[in-house]
Amino acid sequence: MCALCGAFGVAEHWSDGSARAFKGAERQHRVLLANRILTHYGLKLSDWSGRYTLNSRTGAATIVDNFGALWPEAERLAGRSCDPLDRDLIRLLDDGAAAR
Repeated sequence: MCALCGAFGVAEHWSDGSARAFKGAERQHRVLLANRILTHYGLKLSDWSGRYTLNSRTGAATIVDNFGALWPEAERLAGRSCDPLDRDLIRLLDDGAAAR
């Protein structure tokens, strides 16, 4: 089987929910929120054919199936821990919320 065929057999993750009507919009919203965090680590997430692509500033990339697999891959690409309590990250998120 070629690598592309694997893109069509993605298992559902609990975070995807069950409502089909707004699934695309919900995925885009999750990508937007995740990117607010991932930019702190020099990463960018994109929605791709029912999966996600995670890219670094250096051009490294990986495909992740769901948000459960996202954070370990983010740490691998960033080369450091993605700490949700990182003071600089919290400051970045607070500044972004204040700007809206």
